Amino acid sequence: MSLNRNEKAAVVADVSAQAAKSQTLALAEYRGLTVEHLNKLRVDARSKGVYLHVLKNTLARRAVAGTPFEVAAETMAGPLIYGFSEDPVAAAKVIADFAKGNDKLVIKGGAYAGKALDANGVKSLASIPSREVLIAQVAGLLKSPIQRMAGVIAAVAEKKGGGAEAPAAEASAA
Repeated sequence: MSLNRNEKAAVVADVSAQAAKSQTLALAEYRGLTVEHLNKLRVDARSKGVYLHVLKNTLARRAVAGTPFEVAAETMAGPLIYGFSEDPVAAAKVIADFAKGNDKLVIKGGAYAGKALDANGVKSLASIPSREVLIAQVAGLLKSPIQRMAGVIAAVAEKKGGGAEAPAAEASAA
């Protein structure tokens, strides 16, 4: 069922609004996927905050015109599913993870930070850990020297004979 002019304008406005607040666009060809597989992909995308939509390529090109995603217009050919995300890696990760388990979903390209990505670029972007994991890694790096210093101080105190008895003696004196 084709859309009338007003419906097309609404779709373009919706996608434009989504593109305006997103950092990443990932494109994949879905030819040969069953409805069940597409629904599974959509549920996974929704849970990770990814806007996933099957669009006509002409409408998608109009929607991304004037945005950083305009650079991906050359790869917009064939039956594509478009994934937009505010998280820099979420859209790429959702599509790449699904493509690993289903060979009929073929990654075509995307865009990030105003640069067009090919299929390998999208896969590379997907391999970057999520923001939460990166924050945990940085926190671990910051905590490591402090833990080492505490270990060294405890070892020196134990070697000098202070060890565990010293705090106990101080506690009974107080």
